[in-house]
Amino acid sequence: MPRARKPASPFRYFNSSPEVIRLVVMMYVRFPLSLRNVEDLLFERGIDICHETVRLWWNRFGPLFAGDVRRHRVSRMRGFRHWRWHLDEMYVKLNGEMVYLWRAVDHEGEVLESYVTRTRDKAAALSFMKKALKRHGSPEAITTDGLRSYGAAMNELG
Repeated sequence: MPRARKPASPFRYFNSSPEVIRLVVMMYVRFPLSLRNVEDLLFERGIDICHETVRLWWNRFGPLFAGDVRRHRVSRMRGFRHWRWHLDEMYVKLNGEMVYLWRAVDHEGEVLESYVTRTRDKAAALSFMKKALKRHGSPEAITTDGLRSYGAAMNELG
């Protein structure tokens, strides 16, 4: 029986350690610094890299680290007793076409899920809510803007 393979590390082709890469990306994201400022701060700590390396690492690992932070935050929120969602939709122009943007926002103001449709009906609300519930689990309470398609979708979901 073959052994299960470990997923390949995203850091495997880089000569720097993953800790240094994470430090560089988090410094660039967390503080309002330019690429050259991050380069200078790291040089003071004895790490000699180019500002282009900071940009490359940010482009490559930024979404990966952001996904990790988002997953940890959502897993903490699931254990929170009073986790509330606010669902709304708005009419926006996307590539010259008017479409509906559906959003789920938690009680701290973090956008959990967004979904774009051409219609504003029960089927669109149902697919949006299924996607949000599957990804983030069920909240304690859901607040909507009173659109009747939310009620119909919630009745179908139970």
